[in-house]
Amino acid sequence: MESTNTEEMHLRHVEKDILIPNIMKKKAKVLCADRVEAFSHCCKESGLLMTFKCRKENSAMQDCLVKHYQDPAFVEECKQLYIQEKLEFQRTGIPAKKRKQSLPVSM
Repeated sequence: MESTNTEEMHLRHVEKDILIPNIMKKKAKVLCADRVEAFSHCCKESGLLMTFKCRKENSAMQDCLVKHYQDPAFVEECKQLYIQEKLEFQRTGIPAKKRKQSLPVSM
């Protein structure tokens, strides 16, 4: 198998517009976990009135998420992460979910 430079790798439309943004979304939620948790907690307490009562929490969460989505370094990091997972799949034939599940549990 020939070595593929991650800078030269051609990404399909679905990879650029769906798969990489999904990785960005997951990573941004982890990075903004405190704000996501505050919004979630507010929504649980407010019930149907969450639209009105949780505006401040929602705004803080959205600001944090958008800050990451618009950061070119973050976008590139997620793109490289996707490319590494893709190359690993091409090398082993094992999807990322299966690789993570099959890791031995250390005690």
